[in-house]
Amino acid sequence: MMKLRPLGNTGCLVSPMGLGMAALGRPGYINLGHGADLEGRTDVVNMEANAHAVLDAAWEHGIRYMDAARSYGKAELFLSSWLATRKIPSGGTAVGSKWGYRYTADWQVTADHHEIKEHTLDHFSSQWEETQALLGSHLDLYQIHSATLESGVLTDTRLLARLFEVKQTQGVLMGLSLSGPMQAQTLETARTVTFDGVPLFDAVQATCNLLEPSAQTALAEAADAGMGIIIKEALANGRLTGRNTHPDFAPVSKTLTAQAERLSCTMDALAMAWILSKPWAHVVLSGASTTEHLASNLTALDVAWDAEAEEALSPLAESPEAYWAFRKSLAWN
Repeated sequence: MMKLRPLGNTGCLVSPMGLGMAALGRPGYINLGHGADLEGRTDVVNMEANAHAVLDAAWEHGIRYMDAARSYGKAELFLSSWLATRKIPSGGTAVGSKWGYRYTADWQVTADHHEIKEHTLDHFSSQWEETQALLGSHLDLYQIHSATLESGVLTDTRLLARLFEVKQTQGVLMGLSLSGPMQAQTLETARTVTFDGVPLFDAVQATCNLLEPSAQTALAEAADAGMGIIIKEALANGRLTGRNTHPDFAPVSKTLTAQAERLSCTMDALAMAWILSKPWAHVVLSGASTTEHLASNLTALDVAWDAEAEEALSPLAESPEAYWAFRKSLAWN
């Protein structure tokens, strides 16, 4: 069992590793090998059963932060049914979800658009009601999904005021998730949003991994200021695992393999151990879509991360622009 710790100054207790449900709630996702993991069992009944199995395994290993979103297909529904059937009380595990994208793939792996972003007051209002209907009192944290400076969400005064009102009256923490090469700048802007001196945002969820570590300083500063820090895409959507067969990745794979062998761990555990070693990272999400992958991810908690690994792997970082351009090219499968 993992020892729980505070999510910044929010008062919410979380486990060092959490479970992100982006790959569990819909038949198509961009993680490498996602389609092979599902083995054709993409109907709703089988996907709910698989999601429940992974949630069960997460619970048994002490994971106490579950993360969903309105755009993750039926992830909120699957999480809601799991909480009900397992009789998990409110407060038994920390639960976060997100608003801002609409799922539009109609349960298909191939679609013109899998999700459409809309950071408007009307969209928040409708998605807040949908999330409340499913997660109700279990919901601890509600996040803007992939906030960026370009979307205008951080300058919409009516929307921001409504988020603060919900935070104050409904007892839910407010957060934002980040995306794109300007994560640090977006976070810095978000931290300036206050009402009567009270910060709007209690937590931030950001991509930070060996290939894209550019937000580290901004995240550490936010943690020092009391924000909860949640890390997503620690494995770069599978690029930091043995599933990455792209020819340009061979030198990186060789370096990762050498360090994994030296530390007697799997490549995925090594990559997750890097971010778990950061004192400002309160929760690192596993995006596992099978119990086997979750079990492998969990071994990261036992990796004896050291200075040699830090020195060997730090040069793997790409420019944020290159990283996010490659991510955009990943195929839904």
